[in-house]
Amino acid sequence: MAPRVVIVGAGFGGLWAAKTLANGPVEVVVIDRQNYHLFQPLLYQVATAGLSPADIAAPIRSIVGTHRNITVMLGTVDGVDVAAREVLTERGRRVPYDTLVLATGARHAYFGHDDWELFAPGLKLIEDATEIRRRILLAFEQAENETDAAERQRLMNLVIVGGGPTGVELAGAIAELARRALAKDFRNIDPRAARIILIEAGPRLLSTMPADLSDDARQRLERLGVEVRLNAPVTAVDATGVTIGTARIEARSVIWAAGVAASPAGQWIGAECDRVGRIKVNPNLSVPSHPEIFAIGDTSLALDAANKPLPGVAPVAKQQGTYVGKLIKARLRGEEQLAPFRYRDYGNLATIGRKAAVADFGWIHLRGFIAWMIWSFAHIYFLIGLRNRLMVALHWLWAYFTFQRGARLITGSRHEVDGPSPPAK
Repeated sequence: MAPRVVIVGAGFGGLWAAKTLANGPVEVVVIDRQNYHLFQPLLYQVATAGLSPADIAAPIRSIVGTHRNITVMLGTVDGVDVAAREVLTERGRRVPYDTLVLATGARHAYFGHDDWELFAPGLKLIEDATEIRRRILLAFEQAENETDAAERQRLMNLVIVGGGPTGVELAGAIAELARRALAKDFRNIDPRAARIILIEAGPRLLSTMPADLSDDARQRLERLGVEVRLNAPVTAVDATGVTIGTARIEARSVIWAAGVAASPAGQWIGAECDRVGRIKVNPNLSVPSHPEIFAIGDTSLALDAANKPLPGVAPVAKQQGTYVGKLIKARLRGEEQLAPFRYRDYGNLATIGRKAAVADFGWIHLRGFIAWMIWSFAHIYFLIGLRNRLMVALHWLWAYFTFQRGARLITGSRHEVDGPSPPAK
């Protein structure tokens, strides 16, 4: 009987591990709570009505399920019985394994203020993106019919908390949505008068990028009309806005892009984790004292050659998934040792709205239109499936020449669409 590899999570890390093991002398089981793989780097475009969810997702079975040695299982993992070497799923089902790959990703974190999530959704899932899109579009619709000036302004204030790539890209996309795509859609309000406020607790945006690119991103956002507030840690979030120290920003729409925490996979196996829950792994990405268990992507705390944590980005997860797949195959051949994992950094990119981006390739820094073209081609290239690549390219071409966004749908139940009642005036 062929040895069994169970992969929990079908993100970039899990899929690339499965693809590396495809058609090999091993049984592979891929478990995920969703039936699709999501291209998270473009999730913000779903949230800002630029793309539809189907444009950036593809069924897991169509990606790896066609390989005869790979089984795809839809289910939620609740834990791992390390002694019995079994993965525990919902309804008490146990899935035995010889080798386990934990690629369970991350979720947004509120630094001990989980009650803020109700008022400031994060952006990790398709459901998050469609909820943010609903809130943004609904705010303009409600402002159109609002007779109270103060409440109308509150509805037209949109706040993004967090100045990393997600926050910067969201701020730029929302600014262009309000100032271009929605500009002629309303009669009683001018969407161009909306305030888009980007709040960052640190001294600059895009802190992982060089200072010159960070400054360029801030200046470009400000030219789009985004208010950038640095050194401004948020101290409270509620239904009517956010508080920064003693300052108050009234807003009905708040988006959280300030922090992430790993999944509870470390708790499942009793592993040593860092403060955000990432599993500390060996140089070959295995878990200390458990050579049969690997943790990759956002689930793991892996270090680079300078002993610094690797970033939680898609290229890291993909390279780690490929490495673990090769290591498992080497073990099956009786070759226990491979060189430690080393991440090959091809650069860091972030877009700032139409025709503008910043790119850090180490030896050269690019900005503006050239960087935006590189960003566009890179994201289309890394999408899974020819259909998705073609659809995204066509959507972007249409938006580029017409300034329109075709996914401006407010979805949800009638109660959700009606929205919460405003506070008594």
